[in-house]
Amino acid sequence: MAPRKKLQGLVAATITPMTQDGGINLPVIGQYVDYLINEQGVRSVFVNGTTGEGLSLSIQERKQLAEEWVTKGKDKLDHVIIHVGALSLPESKGLAKHAGEIGADGIAVITPSFFKQVKKDALVAFFRDVAAEAPGIPFYYYHIPPLTGIEFRAEELLDGMKEQIPSFQGLKFSDRDLLDFGRCVKKNDEGRFVFLYGVDEQLLSALTMGATGAVGSTYNYFGKANNLILEAFASGDLSAAQKHQFSIQEFLGFVIAQGFGVAQIKAVMTLVSGIPMGPPRLPLSSASEEFIAKVKVKLESLKNSLYS
Repeated sequence: MAPRKKLQGLVAATITPMTQDGGINLPVIGQYVDYLINEQGVRSVFVNGTTGEGLSLSIQERKQLAEEWVTKGKDKLDHVIIHVGALSLPESKGLAKHAGEIGADGIAVITPSFFKQVKKDALVAFFRDVAAEAPGIPFYYYHIPPLTGIEFRAEELLDGMKEQIPSFQGLKFSDRDLLDFGRCVKKNDEGRFVFLYGVDEQLLSALTMGATGAVGSTYNYFGKANNLILEAFASGDLSAAQKHQFSIQEFLGFVIAQGFGVAQIKAVMTLVSGIPMGPPRLPLSSASEEFIAKVKVKLESLKNSLYS
């Protein structure tokens, strides 16, 4: 595998912009790329994941989005990681092959989750077969048991993936189990792998456990604020890192109490960036006007504390 820049720092879990009639709004992706880089200081993206409603999209739509992000991000973004997980092994393999062919910087795969009685070895075999379709680019396991309902610890899967998947490069760990996360980091062979944490409100805790970066939805619109956490932590200023984390937690605690999901993430991104993200795809419902009004007030009240 050719040497690549290490995936680290903040990775935006991209939102899929949609038109009011539910189509994919591809023309705004170029503007989206520039916004992430210039306004948020985020240079890596994770496309077609949970935030991007990946499993609500058709295979053709997922390919179109992958192509657009790779094309518009060329020579601008450091990493365009494409999530290629699906319930169907042939579909997942096809998406992986496509990602490799279009020049993506890596692929990630979520655990297929309809059938719950899955054996660990069979799950690793699923990942192995998908990764084999794009052997020239890094493979990342996307661990999110709160959504999949598949309760294997990431640590249980790590050894098998390291042994059977030559392109394996690390984890996107979207779970609050810092015990499991820490045990994964401890198994890291001489720093070969990356461990990207995916629970945004716990970023600082994950950094102390050895996270090499983070993937999350809030980095779309709070990238600048979260980069302050990374900078303070790297310089050893824990007090400053805590201050920034607490400000972000205040906002996230507020919106979570309102009911915070993909629809609300799209509304916040539209509000902060000015780029129209549109509604979510059914069966999700759009954020209410009441939610948007409350978020405006909250963002205004936090404007100074987020960045000072």
